[in-house]
Amino acid sequence: MNFKSSNFKIYLGSAYLIVLLMGIYFLFSNFNISDLASYEFIRENKDLILKYKENNIYFLTIIFFIIIVLLNLLLTPMLLPTLVIGFIFGKWLGTLMLVFGNTLGGLLLYLLAKTFFSELIEKKFATRFSKFIEFFNRNETIYFMCFRFIGGGGTPFPIQNIVPVIFNMSIKNYIVATFFGIIPTTFVTVALGSGIENIIDQNAELNFLLVFLSPEIYLPICGFFVLLILGFIVKKFYFKN
Repeated sequence: MNFKSSNFKIYLGSAYLIVLLMGIYFLFSNFNISDLASYEFIRENKDLILKYKENNIYFLTIIFFIIIVLLNLLLTPMLLPTLVIGFIFGKWLGTLMLVFGNTLGGLLLYLLAKTFFSELIEKKFATRFSKFIEFFNRNETIYFMCFRFIGGGGTPFPIQNIVPVIFNMSIKNYIVATFFGIIPTTFVTVALGSGIENIIDQNAELNFLLVFLSPEIYLPICGFFVLLILGFIVKKFYFKN
C-alpha cells in the first residue's frame, strides 16, 4: 500500500473525521454542557470529583494522560483541558501530566502530519511562517523552544505542533524543544486551574472581584503577564531580522 497516495490520505482523513464525530456525539450524549460550564454545578460536585480522584489517583492519571494525547491528535485547543486538569490534579501533578502528554501528543501529530500531509501544510503555512525559516535553520532546537515559550506568537497550540513540518525538524529536537518550551505556560495555566478549588471553598456565590483578588488566581495571572513580557523580549532578540 502506498501510504502517501491520495486515496490513502482520503481514507485516513475519513477515519479521523469519524473518530472526531464519535467523540463529539459521546460528549453531548453523556454530559450536559451547560452544567459542566456552571459554577453552581462545579461547586456542588467539587468534593465528589476530588474524592473520586483521591480514591482512583493512578487510574485517573493514566486515563487523563491518554485523553491529553488524544486531544492533541484531534487538534483540540488545550486551554480549557489544562484548567480542568489543574483543578482536579493540582499544580505539580497536573503540570507533569500535561508536559509529558502534550509532548507525546504533539510528537505523534507532528509525525502524522509530516508523513501524510506535508504538502498540504507547506502550501497552507509556508508563506505565513516563511520569516522563521532562517532562524530555524540556524538552530532549530533553540528557536522552536523560544517559539513554544512565547506561545507561538499567538499561533494556536495545535498549529504549533505541526508547523515544524515546514522546516523538516528532527524528532529528537522536536521533543526537547517542545518539552522544555511548554513548561512555563503550562505551569501558570495549571496553577490558575488549581486555584479554582480554593475559590469555591471561600465563595458560596461567584464574585468576580473576590476571585481576581485571590492569590490563587492573581498570582498565576501575574505570572502569565511576566511570561508574556519575557516572550516579547525573547522574540525581539532571537527573532529579529
